[in-house]
Amino acid sequence: MPWKLSKRLKDAYRGSNVARRVQDFEGWIERATPEAVDSGDYDHALLVKDYYDLYNEIMVWSWGESLHFAPLASHETLEDSKIRHQRLMIDKLDIKPGMAVVDIGCGIGGPMRRVVRESGARVVGININKIQLEKAKKLNAEAGLDHMVDYLACSFMDMSVIEDNTFDRGYAIESTCHAPDKQSAFEEIFRVLKPGALFWGQEMCLTDKFDPNDSRHKDIKRNLKRGIALKDIATFGEVNQALEAAGFQIIEGVDRGVSEGEGSTPWYQPMEGRHGMLGNVLFRLPQGRRAMVAGAKLAEMVRFFPKGTAEVFRFMDWTADAYVEGGKTGIFTPLYCFLARKPE
Repeated sequence: MPWKLSKRLKDAYRGSNVARRVQDFEGWIERATPEAVDSGDYDHALLVKDYYDLYNEIMVWSWGESLHFAPLASHETLEDSKIRHQRLMIDKLDIKPGMAVVDIGCGIGGPMRRVVRESGARVVGININKIQLEKAKKLNAEAGLDHMVDYLACSFMDMSVIEDNTFDRGYAIESTCHAPDKQSAFEEIFRVLKPGALFWGQEMCLTDKFDPNDSRHKDIKRNLKRGIALKDIATFGEVNQALEAAGFQIIEGVDRGVSEGEGSTPWYQPMEGRHGMLGNVLFRLPQGRRAMVAGAKLAEMVRFFPKGTAEVFRFMDWTADAYVEGGKTGIFTPLYCFLARKPE
């Protein structure tokens, strides 16, 4: 309901200058120079935290509690497709009751709740964003699952409070794509997993169709980086190389965003057409997103939305267009899924 979204946005923004924060965020690529990184003036992990501070509530409102893409089937809602995808992950990881599982970059815990309900495992959620962690705790408590979950507010780049060889299984769904150094992220995950443990990841990647000499391809890549807070976008091969350099053995790596047969639907379809009618379909559709930007401006005038909210909607509309363009050209996928093992 709009009034619930209004309250959540006011709680999330707490009177801050939202429009200025969006403007500052939009310019992050220009600030992320090697000199700024070396001097400590730019920290990509903190930028990702700010990204979710700004956009989390509208993401949840428009996309649901599981903030990830999934392979789509024409007969399914978007939510059904996400559930099927999470069940595939649980099956691939062979999660058993009583196992200790780490959720790397757990968001607000949508997949976590599926793992706990259907496997009986205990999960530790890792997240640098405290707003998302508090939301995860609330939703887990409402679902009666809080006794099965622990939380750690830290970057997955440094989980030093966790001992070596702690977890039986691990997964990272659209989280390590935000890592400033992918190999270092995988090395830290490798460290906290037990020997023989399985690790599932879902990465946003450039496909083999990406041409670094094509100006349009380069523009799409830059737009995606800017809109999703990705320091870079790896290829499938670069993800595999980083996994192996960290010590993992790769069992499989599949782009599950590739359409398979007549019953499949492009992964970006919910942002372009009426696929998966569950949830706030209005905001997923291009016309609806434009209408929400205009509506948010009016809502700001009567103080129903915090001032600057329209800029948040505008930026998310622009990012959705970038996703669709990346998907339509075939140069980008958010669904490179791998299964790897830490050797015995």
